[in-house]
Amino acid sequence: MKARLFIGKVFPKAFQALNAMDVVIKESDIDKWHQELIKIKASHLNGCAFCLDKHTQDALALGIEPRKIALVNVWREALSHFTEEEQLILQVTEQVTFIHHDGLEDALYAKCLEKFGETLTAQIITAATVINAWNRIGVGFKMEPNF
Repeated sequence: MKARLFIGKVFPKAFQALNAMDVVIKESDIDKWHQELIKIKASHLNGCAFCLDKHTQDALALGIEPRKIALVNVWREALSHFTEEEQLILQVTEQVTFIHHDGLEDALYAKCLEKFGETLTAQIITAATVINAWNRIGVGFKMEPNF
């Protein structure tokens, strides 16, 4: 099946609201690479080709090594290539994406508070939530990368 309707055209208020959340995340204290890391990981987990492609390109534009980006989806098998902060962010992203499994584990939440503090922890959780919403739009409307 080809791409479905464009939500921005048929439901612009919802599209604008989600875009506004994107702006909030872009203006947050989360490092730009870490923002893309969250988006790449969640998009992979959700099977959103459109978002995975977009945020991979955005990470490349930041100067992130292509090999590192390629390892995001198998980060546990390549731990030495990811900082402690990146590993925590990847774990949070996975747990927020699969929130229906066990929620966000208390131990992981506590590690984030210790490492990032309250504000940045809240921003990271929110960033994962926002990309998950976008992924559901991308997959639900069968969006594909534009080459």
